[in-house]
Amino acid sequence: MRVIRDQSLISATAALIMMTMSVTMAPAYAQTAADAALGMANMLDGAGGGVSRDDLLGALEDAADAGQPMAMWQLGTMYENGEGVEKDQAKAFGYFSQIANQHADAAPKGIEADIVAQSFVKVGEYYRDGLPDAGIQADANRSHALLLHAASYFGDADAQYRVGELYLEEGGLGINPLQSARWFSLAARKGHALAQAKLGDLLFNGIQGLEPQPVEGLMWLTLAHKRVAGTADADWVDELLNRAMSVATADQRSDAVKMADTLGTQFGGL
Repeated sequence: MRVIRDQSLISATAALIMMTMSVTMAPAYAQTAADAALGMANMLDGAGGGVSRDDLLGALEDAADAGQPMAMWQLGTMYENGEGVEKDQAKAFGYFSQIANQHADAAPKGIEADIVAQSFVKVGEYYRDGLPDAGIQADANRSHALLLHAASYFGDADAQYRVGELYLEEGGLGINPLQSARWFSLAARKGHALAQAKLGDLLFNGIQGLEPQPVEGLMWLTLAHKRVAGTADADWVDELLNRAMSVATADQRSDAVKMADTLGTQFGGL
């Protein structure tokens, strides 16, 4: 534990601990732990103008040393993106892996579950590509195992989407479009736009063991199109939708739009 040397940092650390306690006791549906971590940092950053950037970093480090996963997550993302600190992938990996190692069996629906699940995803990405600066060699099997834990135990939508992709990639989990559709479906129903697009494409065209379902496929593609508008993923999602629309019948297009309007809000539509 770092030594606290000034009153402003004492105040910041106290505020951090109080914020963490209040979030932990809040209902899980009130806000995600990632939102809480961001709010916690914003609160400390503007605490009466008396907390410097160094003090904020110190307060987060003290809380991380005390085992607070939200502080570890905030520090991990800061070092990963170079936000307020010098970019350091090795330090980011250290914080994310610490969360994953210490909270692998956290309650799947607990307030911190999203942070733990996303930490598994982050660490899985590092093992996929390797991180020589931290002595981490690329390890596809370990990467897959981490993603599968986040996807199955925590039910994390992003992890489920990534597992779905692994069932379509050479060197992934073995080409299996039916399993891919299963995982995409789990993520799509939680509002994951990219999973909705991939699922829609598979359903529209059909895969071995699953007959084409053009209306449902177009519905998912339509929902994805609306959700990714203006983002970096808009082009490829729109390409899938336009290709499907060009060969669909007028009735199929009409029924898909109606279905998207009816079920859209249930699956994160706009």
